[in-house]
Amino acid sequence: MGIPAYDAHPLIHSIAERLRQSGWQLSTCESCTGGLIAKSCTDLPGSSDWFAGGLVTYSNASKTRLAGVAAELIDMHGAVSEPVALSMAAGCAQALESYAAISVTGIAGPGGATEGKPVGTVCFGWAVNGQTTSNTRHFDGNRQQVREQSMQYALEQLLQRLK
Repeated sequence: MGIPAYDAHPLIHSIAERLRQSGWQLSTCESCTGGLIAKSCTDLPGSSDWFAGGLVTYSNASKTRLAGVAAELIDMHGAVSEPVALSMAAGCAQALESYAAISVTGIAGPGGATEGKPVGTVCFGWAVNGQTTSNTRHFDGNRQQVREQSMQYALEQLLQRLK
């Protein structure tokens, strides 16, 4: 049995190239994806050239402690909200001193749904060169499918913002 070849996500190659060319670093702040984006980044050999690191802020307390999200913001809007996603991205970029950051917070299921926030609701934040943007999407499927679709969307949107 040989050693299996690495399988970096296809979007990662494009993101890595753009970041390397510019001398920029990326960081991630993930909740419902549990580090899946960071894992995909580090699947690519040489990622330490452009990937600063990742925070997995699954609990509200870790969002506050590690990413600097104000507890009042979580209380007011809920952990799965665009204001929290924006704060996660900005806080992550600052904490890890990166040019760009991705944040993801959502409900991957099968439980956790609330009124107005069904399973598959995911909020994203991007911080690029101090500018933050956010979006909310709804994905269908099981827990793993929601997480994978979230990763795909977050990376596609990051690449657009880096251009």
